Amino acid sequence: MTPFQETPGPSPTVGADCTADAVCQRVFDWFGIPWLAESSFWIFVKPLRILLIIAIAMIIRWAIHRTIKRLVRTTTNTSVPTILRPLRERIPSATVDPASVVPERRRQRAEAIGSVLRSGVTAVVFAIAALLVLGELNFNLAPLIASAGIAGVAIGFGAQTLVKDIISGIFMLLEDQYGVGDTVDLGEAIGVVEAVGLRITTVRDGRGVLWYIRNGEIVRVGNKSQGWAMVVVDMPIGFASVDEATTVLRAAAEGLAADPDLAGHFLEPPDVLGVEQITIDGAMIRTVAKTTAEGQPDVNRELRRRLTTALEESGITAQIASARMYPRPAIPGTDGDTTRGGAT
Repeated sequence: MTPFQETPGPSPTVGADCTADAVCQRVFDWFGIPWLAESSFWIFVKPLRILLIIAIAMIIRWAIHRTIKRLVRTTTNTSVPTILRPLRERIPSATVDPASVVPERRRQRAEAIGSVLRSGVTAVVFAIAALLVLGELNFNLAPLIASAGIAGVAIGFGAQTLVKDIISGIFMLLEDQYGVGDTVDLGEAIGVVEAVGLRITTVRDGRGVLWYIRNGEIVRVGNKSQGWAMVVVDMPIGFASVDEATTVLRAAAEGLAADPDLAGHFLEPPDVLGVEQITIDGAMIRTVAKTTAEGQPDVNRELRRRLTTALEESGITAQIASARMYPRPAIPGTDGDTTRGGAT
C-alpha cells in the first residue's frame, strides 16, 4: 500500500429493524442513505396512509351525496320513496288524492331534507376520518373519545331544548306538516308561513306581526292550505218560508259555481243543506261548498255576498226585519193611555 492511498471507510449500514421492514430496506437499496431509510416510515408510509384515508373519506362522501341527490330528483316522479311522502299520502284512508299534490312543493321539501342529510353525512364521514388520521399520528384516542362522550352528554343536557327543536323540525319536514306560503294555526300564531327552518318557524299573522315559533314548542298544527277546504255559510231567514229561502239560496250558490272566474276553485257543486238550527229569531239555513285551499277565501266572501243579495232581492230580508217588530204593551198606571207604548 502506497502512503498516498486512502483507507476505505466503513460502508453505510442500517439496523436490524430496518432490514426486517420491506419499505425501509427498499429505500436503503435505492438511495443508500441509512437515516432516510430508517425515517421512510414517517416520510413515505404515514403521509400516504393519511392521504389514502382522506381520499377514501371524500369518495364515500361523494357516493352518499350522489345517492341523496338521485333520491331527491325522484321526488317529482310518481314512484316516490315512502320516507319522502307526506304523512297524508301514507295513510290508506287519506281523503286527498296523492296525485293532486303539487310537485313543486314536494321538490322544495325534498331539497330541504336532502340538504340536512348531506350535512349530516359530511359531518360523520369527516369526523371518522379525522379520528383515523389522529390514530396514524400515534395520538391516544381513548381519552379523546371519552372526553368527547362526556362533553356530548353535557352539551346534550345543556342544549336539550335546541336538540328538541331540531328533531321536531326534521320530522316536520319529513311529514310535510306545512311549508312556506301555507296558512296555518299554531295556537297563538295564526297566519302565513314565511320561513321554515330546523329550529324556528316564522309566521306572519293578519295584522302584520311576525311570529318566531320554536319547532319544539309547536304542539298542534292546523294547516288551511293543504288539499281541499270547506266553505260553510249559515244564513238567518227569520220565520220566512224555509222552502222558499232554500230555493233562493240554492239558485244563488249555483250561479256562483257557474261564474267563470271562480268555477275552477270548486271541487264539488255547492249545496244548501237546509235548516241548521232554530233560534229565537227564526231558522238558520246552512250552505256548504267544497273548494281548493287557495280559493277558499275568495269563494267564501263571494258566496256570502251573493246569498245576502239573493235574500234581499227575494224580499225575505224584509220579512226578517218585520218579524223583529212586535207591539210593546202599555205602561201600567197611565190610565189607559197607550200612546207611550209602541213597536220595538
